[in-house]
Amino acid sequence: MSPPHIRRWRAADLDGCVAALAEVHQVDRYPMNWPADPHHWLCEPRPADAWVAVDDEEAIVGHVAVHRLPSSADEPPARQTAEVARLFVAPTARGSALGSALLDRVRQWARAHGTDLVLEVTSDGVAAAALYERTGWRCTGTSTAPWTAPDGSPVSLRHYTLSCDAAPAIAVRRRASRAAASRSSAGSSTSTW
Repeated sequence: MSPPHIRRWRAADLDGCVAALAEVHQVDRYPMNWPADPHHWLCEPRPADAWVAVDDEEAIVGHVAVHRLPSSADEPPARQTAEVARLFVAPTARGSALGSALLDRVRQWARAHGTDLVLEVTSDGVAAAALYERTGWRCTGTSTAPWTAPDGSPVSLRHYTLSCDAAPAIAVRRRASRAAASRSSAGSSTSTW
């Protein structure tokens, strides 16, 4: 079996996305509150772009979308910002770095559009937070969600940001280790890569 292929989302993918999302919800409780209309939830607010990962049989095994955020009229003009939303990978497709690949696709889109990225994850989303941090995202703070958990309790959110021109975390670590190796082996502070 070959690894899943990532392509741009099409309207015909919606039922497959909802089926994959239902599997994710059953295993991970994402989304925390199952939406009354999951088709609508996946499409709103209207994404600027979205991608799906499909397996050999064209079954949806992953999804991610980006939504442009409006600029505040009270603040000076800043870089455009988009929110990463509705990122999920079906349980059957995990372990193949598909979440990272979907985030890389969003990063490519952001670079092409000169857009910075933001996202939110519930504080109990430890695996998701680890993925974001491993792929170069920076936690910028926490807040309480404007919605509640199924039992009515408040939900804490972690906020992440990524500059569209930021190098992936792996490349940053690789450059740092090469520079350190160069300094320790040759006494020079320069390295070539």
